[in-house]
Amino acid sequence: MHIEKLTDANPWWTTKQVPEEWKGKKRETYSSLLQSLTIREITIITGVRRSGKSTLMYQMVDGLLQKGVPAEQILFINLEDNRTADDSLDDIYRTYREQINPTDKTYFFLDEIHRRTNWESWIRTQYDRYRDCKFVISGSCSYLLRREYSTLLTGRNLTYEIFPLSFKEFLSFKDISVNDSQLKKGLMLERQQYVIINAFQEYLRYGGFPEIVQKDLLFKTKILAQYFDDILYKDIVDRYTVNSQKAKDLALYLLTNITGEISLRSLRAMLGLSYESIKDYLSYYAEAFFLFAVNHFSYSMKTQKMNPSKIFCIDTGLRNAVSFRFSQDEGKLAENLVMTELKRRGDDVYYWKSGKQHEIDCVIKNKDQTLIAINSTYTDKINSRECASLKEFADEFPKTQKLICITKNVEKQEQGITYIPLWKWLLG
Repeated sequence: MHIEKLTDANPWWTTKQVPEEWKGKKRETYSSLLQSLTIREITIITGVRRSGKSTLMYQMVDGLLQKGVPAEQILFINLEDNRTADDSLDDIYRTYREQINPTDKTYFFLDEIHRRTNWESWIRTQYDRYRDCKFVISGSCSYLLRREYSTLLTGRNLTYEIFPLSFKEFLSFKDISVNDSQLKKGLMLERQQYVIINAFQEYLRYGGFPEIVQKDLLFKTKILAQYFDDILYKDIVDRYTVNSQKAKDLALYLLTNITGEISLRSLRAMLGLSYESIKDYLSYYAEAFFLFAVNHFSYSMKTQKMNPSKIFCIDTGLRNAVSFRFSQDEGKLAENLVMTELKRRGDDVYYWKSGKQHEIDCVIKNKDQTLIAINSTYTDKINSRECASLKEFADEFPKTQKLICITKNVEKQEQGITYIPLWKWLLG
């Protein structure tokens, strides 16, 4: 292996700093990533493509340099870089040790680790053999990472899932400040509120991929459409060797019908795929952190499995870029935002539908088994059915702790239901 490949990827060996354009903006949500460098366990970073994993790794490198760690002790490799496609992990590590850092502790960053076969065995061998090497690895495929490290790296890893920007992070990236104290007390100035609501409209339409935030409106949709193609072809079609047209057709159908229940029968009739093939495609979308399914809520596992799942997209901007619909789908997009935010917060989330066709968009099951029921309307003309659904759920499940109705602008407490605007709930 030529050492130039490594020096090009690690400019701090000569400049003693990370290039400014590589560092991006700080994301306080993941501040503990830097702290994970102090422990020996392998730090694993997962998440959808373009969500900011590489940037966070560069920020970790920058943090090490700021703390005085010698630049030569930090090795970074992006395994999607074609220049290193023919180099094994052994070749990379050996060249680095022989020519850059033969003896001292190493912080080894491996971006898109799943591009190398048997990476998990190699990592475990190095981890068990050398106590002076801290590994930070990333990948955009949950199935590969979780399946493989669950057996070989048990007890040796700490995992972080990276999402596109939350609305709070989105405002930070746009240099829009929010006073949390004023927000909670309802003391926000009207002018500031208008600025936030205006930004929210952009967030709803174009989503929260970090690089998209800074792009001109003219290019946002085109770049997001390219993200969709990259996820589809690199993370699904190439990885699992499936029919590209059928994978795309099913993905587009699901994106157009986000928040809807999945009917395997209708999908089979539309695409001519077997039930097993459809299930495989759905698992591939989930493994790429692209789409995710939410199950029906029931204390009975049998009842839960008898009901269909509902499908959601990891980012509304990604969905809008390829579905060619927006204004008529604002209600769906709002519900998708709520479910994605709950997933980002790590909540155990379901939906619920009664025999009376009353429905709860989001049911949060807390660790103490108490429940929170949320309906998202994204309107100020609240349909009585929304309230009836919440009340029926509370009657059926006595452990319900809170009822929430998410609106466009309405904010009030009435008959045990908390009404709150979506933009404000997202900042809570």
